[in-house]
Amino acid sequence: MALLIAILLGAVQGLTEFIPVSSSGHLAILQIFLNGSTDHLFIQVINFGTLAALLVYFHSNLISLLKGVLGNSREDRLLALNLLITAIPAGLIGFFSAHFVASSTIMNNLITVAIALALIGLIMIFIEALAPKPSLKINNIKPWQALIIGLAQCFALQPGVSRSGATILTGRFLGLDNEKSAQYSFLASIPIMLGVCAYTLTHADTRHYIADNRLPVLVGNLVAFTIGLIVIKYLLRRLKHPNSLRIFGIYRLGLATLCLILFFFWA
Repeated sequence: MALLIAILLGAVQGLTEFIPVSSSGHLAILQIFLNGSTDHLFIQVINFGTLAALLVYFHSNLISLLKGVLGNSREDRLLALNLLITAIPAGLIGFFSAHFVASSTIMNNLITVAIALALIGLIMIFIEALAPKPSLKINNIKPWQALIIGLAQCFALQPGVSRSGATILTGRFLGLDNEKSAQYSFLASIPIMLGVCAYTLTHADTRHYIADNRLPVLVGNLVAFTIGLIVIKYLLRRLKHPNSLRIFGIYRLGLATLCLILFFFWA
């Protein structure tokens, strides 16, 4: 892979992994128009950069949570349990369907991606009118609510949906505010991303791919890490404001429209 393309894909990954606009959708769109196809191995391996961004940004939260769990804090143990419950559904479905998702021409088709972008975008635009007034705190989430958020994550296997978008919206419907939904979403994504990164390294094809593309993989991950850190801070700050998801919904509709135009023009 050309170094310039790796930098570009790393930048897109860092920009869109945490913002609820679908990183996989953007990467699929970008690579289709750069190369005419989607390089799923590269998309998988640049997850290391955004995982590192999460671990660095939330390191104090994770250390505090670990101390609380080891110190028999009931509140921290419940939060840790909920995060695992949220991670399990998408982790299991992702594990067993990884090959299908990677090879599916339907799921990665620009029209399918556009539909997913548009549907979630519409919900984001009208979320304040549809969802209840925020009243739920992260530490008060019940296991059944954690499971619902986890099930919602499964839809993000479809490029264009967005894992953070699905979990933030679900958290919002359950009573979390936008900022707390995003924080919970990011914390819950850490076990999943750890599993994804570990899983990719178990395959000889992936290890050979990394060995053959060492420099592009390294540079792409460094770019994704750096931009990802900046984006996490920006997003959490922005989500404190009312109707903060609307701008992302409008963007998604615009991108969906562009995808359809480009698809038919390319055809």
